[in-house]
Amino acid sequence: MLELYVLLGVLLAFILYAVFRYWKQKKILKTLTQEEFKNGYRKAQLIDVREPKEFDAGHILGARNIPLSQMRQRLTELRQDQPVYLYCQNGSRSMRAALLLDKKGYKKLYHLQGGFKKWSGKIKKTKKIEY
Repeated sequence: MLELYVLLGVLLAFILYAVFRYWKQKKILKTLTQEEFKNGYRKAQLIDVREPKEFDAGHILGARNIPLSQMRQRLTELRQDQPVYLYCQNGSRSMRAALLLDKKGYKKLYHLQGGFKKWSGKIKKTKKIEY
């Protein structure tokens, strides 16, 4: 019986943590429709948080690639006084990036609803020449 209470306690803690994290993400990160994103990203820092291979396969025209895995080390590349528009493949990594940026003092954080896979605007593919 004790094991059941421990298991229920752990499950409840996990659910509460997930709800808190979801609420925190919604508070610090504004989700934009594709149209809203298009209207504002040229006046902001447009950051693709996907890995370099994903970025090279296709990205929004004008985006910089700062993968989520490198975000902590590359924070100096972002300005805190300008909006940051984030996107990834489907939205989950950009939400995690926003949590990190919020902890470091960035406040104008936005992300693309549905991520890059829902993007229908202009894209650029990076062609790598292999020798």
